[in-house]
Amino acid sequence: MKAVGFKESLPVEVANALEDIELGTPIPRDQDLFVEVQAVSVNPVDTKIRMRGGPETGHKVLGFDAAGVVKGLGAGVSKYKLGDEVFYAGDAARQGTNAQFHVVDERIVGRKPSKLSMADAAALPLTSITAWEILFDSFKLQEGAGQGDTLLVIGGAGGVGSILIQIAKAATKLRVVATASRPETIEWCKKMGADHVIDHRDDLTEQLDALGIAPRYVASLTATEQHFDAIVDVIEPRGEICVIDDPVDLNIMKIKQKSLSFHVEFMFARPIFQMDDIDSQRAMLNRIADLVDAGEIITTATRHLGSINAANLIEAHRLQESGSVYGKTVLEDFE
Repeated sequence: MKAVGFKESLPVEVANALEDIELGTPIPRDQDLFVEVQAVSVNPVDTKIRMRGGPETGHKVLGFDAAGVVKGLGAGVSKYKLGDEVFYAGDAARQGTNAQFHVVDERIVGRKPSKLSMADAAALPLTSITAWEILFDSFKLQEGAGQGDTLLVIGGAGGVGSILIQIAKAATKLRVVATASRPETIEWCKKMGADHVIDHRDDLTEQLDALGIAPRYVASLTATEQHFDAIVDVIEPRGEICVIDDPVDLNIMKIKQKSLSFHVEFMFARPIFQMDDIDSQRAMLNRIADLVDAGEIITTATRHLGSINAANLIEAHRLQESGSVYGKTVLEDFE
């Protein structure tokens, strides 16, 4: 089968940073679906893994979002049938979705929203699970709750921010303040449903004070180290902070005086550690599909780079690393 992978860590400017390769067709295990991949999207984790080092042998296939059709079933599959259209984020401990065929545990797979194309659906899984786990696992909110409270989303125009804003507005009663810095990203956050958009290049405290807002919840999706002092300054006492980036030098004791809670979200934890509630990710994706089909959530796809091949994925990685991407970049079908 056709796939795109890498065997050594190379800068994105190098032509073979990713390569078109041929691999054997994977075989589904007990609870695996065998999926014909029809569309994928790119996330920051793709570029991080590519730059972290190559595999010990062979090629590593990246890709942690897919939409496609079920073409085979493991012996223990009970939730899907042949021909089902699905979307999912996969498992960081296994080969990725940038391949014609992919095997994935049915417990982390959702039904594809019927109102979306494969490409538009592929933009959503990883970021939707991340956002859902921030709100309902880390912050322990319930659907329909949050009246009178504010969520501050730092980095609101990114893939996670785009869907986090939408889920918060569709599934809770939170007021949402997002940060963005360019005219196009400010407008994008407003399109996603943010009640207010402030500039993360300027003083967050001053801007929130001007709005008369002290958030109870802060989702820091990027540049946490840069904004950490401001986060601690603006948040309500006994508030909740959740980060998804990789800060290396935080003085966590700064949160003590306000008795804040600090969370780290990593959506691959459930599949990597085969947690008892791993099936909750299937439920999350099915709930997202319901919200999409009800017209309460839209795709976050903003760029379609064409077919799934090494050249187009290198361009997607280049865009991701440039910091200019808002929403999600998608690719569809192998040549």
